[in-house]
Amino acid sequence: MAAGKDAGKGIKIVTDNRSAGHDYFLLERFEAGIALTGTEVKACRAGRVNLKDGFANVEGGEAWLQNAHISEYAHGNLNNHAPGRKRKLLLHRGEIDKLHGKTREKGLSLIPTKMYFKDGKIKIELALARGKKLHDKRETERTREQNAEARAALVRSKAH
Repeated sequence: MAAGKDAGKGIKIVTDNRSAGHDYFLLERFEAGIALTGTEVKACRAGRVNLKDGFANVEGGEAWLQNAHISEYAHGNLNNHAPGRKRKLLLHRGEIDKLHGKTREKGLSLIPTKMYFKDGKIKIELALARGKKLHDKRETERTREQNAEARAALVRSKAH
C-alpha cells in the first residue's frame, strides 16, 4: 500500500522554531506556500532546515522568507541551491496586504514557526509576533514552572 491513492496525505512536520515562542508573543498565525528548487525540497525531506534566525517581510507587493537556512542537498551537483537565499512565500493578495499593514505597526514582525508537508506540498506557518522583553521571558518561564509543579503535585496526589 506504499504508492496508493492516499500517499502524501496528512501533515508531516519538517522543523519547528521553538525559540519563537520564547522570544516573541505570537499573536496571529498564517499558512503560506513557499517557492523552492528541487534540491531544497530534497533537503527539506531530509530535515536539513533551520528557521531560528528566519523572518518574513513584504517587499514590492510580494512576501519573502529571509535568513531561513536550508542546507545544501548532499547529492546535489553544481545546480545546488544557496543555503541562506531569499525565498518567495505564496499567499493570497489580501493576506499579503494585511500582513504588510500589520508589520508596519511598531514592534510587529513575521516569524516562521513551523515548516511541514501538507498533502505532499511544503508549507510554512508564519506568526505575527511582538518581541518579548527580558522580564516577559522570565514571567513566561515562571508560569511554565508553576504549571509543571502543579501537574506533578496532581499526579502525586492521585497516586496515593
